[in-house]
Amino acid sequence: MNTQPDLNAVFSALSDPTRRAIVARLMHSEANVAELTAPFRLSQPTISRHLNVLEAAGLIAVSRDAQRRPRRLQASGLKLVADWLEPFRSQWEARLDNLEHHLATEPKEF
Repeated sequence: MNTQPDLNAVFSALSDPTRRAIVARLMHSEANVAELTAPFRLSQPTISRHLNVLEAAGLIAVSRDAQRRPRRLQASGLKLVADWLEPFRSQWEARLDNLEHHLATEPKEF
């Protein structure tokens, strides 16, 4: 139960395509292990190990509903990645804006 996600752990967890697919699935609604196992050709214990990695990284949380233990996204892990990427996105947008301005003001040769 990591309350403060670590950026390295989050990127490590997201480096696996199965875990990224699980995160994408959980964007729509919470799901239990059986529901998360269905789209994959993996065993339930393998999916559980992926879920443990995602939980340790602070990307998902587990709750208890009688016998069900649904998983849901935890915003703090994803926000950590978004916050880290924001300066890069801002820089890329500024460079593209400069290129667009340069191309718009450059004389056209025919």
